[in-house]
Amino acid sequence: MCLGVPGQVTQVDGLTADVDFWGVKKEVRLDTVDEPVESGDYILNHVGFAIRRIPESEIDETLTLYESMMGGGPDDMLREDLMDEVEAARSKSTDDEVDEEPADAQDAEDLLDELDINV
Repeated sequence: MCLGVPGQVTQVDGLTADVDFWGVKKEVRLDTVDEPVESGDYILNHVGFAIRRIPESEIDETLTLYESMMGGGPDDMLREDLMDEVEAARSKSTDDEVDEEPADAQDAEDLLDELDINV
């Protein structure tokens, strides 16, 4: 299952942003986001890319929805997918031995192709 996760932008530097996902800090690419993003905005992240800036009028509803999904029981598959996404971000942000290249413009093009989005 593909799952986007909302997070709050804490800093923007060109085409990357530092984003806080319930205390997990992660660098996210901005190549594919649907409109400009500033510090304090909320975005929907999918595999390291901001795919949508969440409008201010939808932030509370979106966060409430995701928090309710995280509150399900241990056998709840949707909760498990969401927690896996958050945990994956946590392990990457705390594991000094991870030698993974950051996402780049080619990764952004690949994601747009995968999602069948023409820009």
